[in-house]
Amino acid sequence: MKVGPISNHWLQGVQRCESPNHSDRPADTQPWLLVIHNISLPPGEYGGDWILDLFSNCLDPDFHPYFEGIADLKVSAHALIRRDGAVVQFVPFDKKAWHAGQSSYEGVASCNDFSIGVELEGCDTDSFTDAQYTTLAELTRCLFTYYPTLSPEHIAGHSDIAPGRKTDPGPYFDWARYKAAVV
Repeated sequence: MKVGPISNHWLQGVQRCESPNHSDRPADTQPWLLVIHNISLPPGEYGGDWILDLFSNCLDPDFHPYFEGIADLKVSAHALIRRDGAVVQFVPFDKKAWHAGQSSYEGVASCNDFSIGVELEGCDTDSFTDAQYTTLAELTRCLFTYYPTLSPEHIAGHSDIAPGRKTDPGPYFDWARYKAAVV
């Protein structure tokens, strides 16, 4: 799948599912950190629109017991990469998506203020697909082109910015493969 270009902070040619869960970044703040996550709903299951429903505040708490505890969360990410490599964008990249929660990177708190959050459809116990790595690398290069404040030196996992609280993208995410494809 070809990713990009970006126009007015939105990827072109991808599914858009606008989330209400975002806000303005602090004045004069450009994104300079890229955060990689994983998500699956229900946990360990792939496909369907449950992630889109969660980020759109319309997840049915009665559909699955796990959903009862998360249906009222107000969360989002900038983009999701599905198992087949397809991209869904939820928040324009110049806005603050609510993906990192309580977090800190290189001594700077509140990572949502200065980061772009990308979710990979997956979990800590499964490998990611070739299509996801290809799309993630293309998306990363596209973001680097559009936002020169981003760089390979400032890419982190959710576990890196919220240690002890988060584990994603997990032990099956191949950082060496990803970084080799980006640089």
